[in-house]
Amino acid sequence: MSASAAAEGAAMSPTANGNGNGTGVIHDIGYRSYEGQRLGRGAIGRALTWHSLRSAFGLRRGVKAKIIPVITFVILCAPAVVNAAAVALSGNHVRQISYDTYVPSLRIVVMLVFLAAQAPELVSRDLRSHTLPLYFARPIRRIDYPVAKLTAFFLACLIMLEIPLLLLYLGTVAQVHGGSAVWTETRALIPGLLLGAAWALVLASLGLLVASFSGKRAFATGGVAVFFFLTFTLASLLTHIGLNSFGHAALGAPSALARLAGLISPFTVLDGLRQWLGGTTVGQIPNPGSLGPAYGLAFLVFLLIGIGGLILRYRKVGVA
Repeated sequence: MSASAAAEGAAMSPTANGNGNGTGVIHDIGYRSYEGQRLGRGAIGRALTWHSLRSAFGLRRGVKAKIIPVITFVILCAPAVVNAAAVALSGNHVRQISYDTYVPSLRIVVMLVFLAAQAPELVSRDLRSHTLPLYFARPIRRIDYPVAKLTAFFLACLIMLEIPLLLLYLGTVAQVHGGSAVWTETRALIPGLLLGAAWALVLASLGLLVASFSGKRAFATGGVAVFFFLTFTLASLLTHIGLNSFGHAALGAPSALARLAGLISPFTVLDGLRQWLGGTTVGQIPNPGSLGPAYGLAFLVFLLIGIGGLILRYRKVGVA
């Protein structure tokens, strides 16, 4: 008889504890206990963040998981590469793409696809697989899980938004001559990078919040896509109506409706924030002018809803 079988038989025996009362005892059947270093809450949070960041780009997974991240990233980088080639061939060293807006319509469409496809990858899978009890069985708090997921998705969106700008910058400064020209490009790049960080934070938080309400990948993807697409479509429609109504189109002055319609969508709120802070490039909505502070407030509201809502969601979500 093997040692494990003997131990199990002894555990089942009513006289295994020697006193004959049938209460039984616990026997060591030879499993080796963990004797290594036990890492704490911080290490778990970092590991979860790194794992989630890899998941956002399909790293260490099959080819299917990499298709959308790779395609969207390549599409976003394509205008920067084309601009670099055009600057090199034309010889006029004039950049055709703005750092603060990049290619606005393309950026919105591509980021919408990326958010809808990859936000559920970070949160819906755990809900569907019921793995949250395993996470919270470890020495982490409820807030650590959404913070790790948000940090990872923020970094993923930041990579999507900022690397094309850096490619645009490098492709331009490689063709210009003189320190003043390089400094001019650098000064123009910095606001674009800061705005990209604002985009990444708002879009990542709202995308994860919407995706976290369903464990089914299709429902989560549809929810994220519908939210961003419908709000942007509605904002664009109301802006168009405001620009072509009340005789303001003929006067060249946008109506209050046209200047405030952008408050509906995160994309147009970010564009209004950009113009309020000094951006002069034409964007998705007209310059809000004196109504600019409303876009600053809307930016903070969207940020509060995204981050605060995500934290509250994981304080209430069941782990059973």
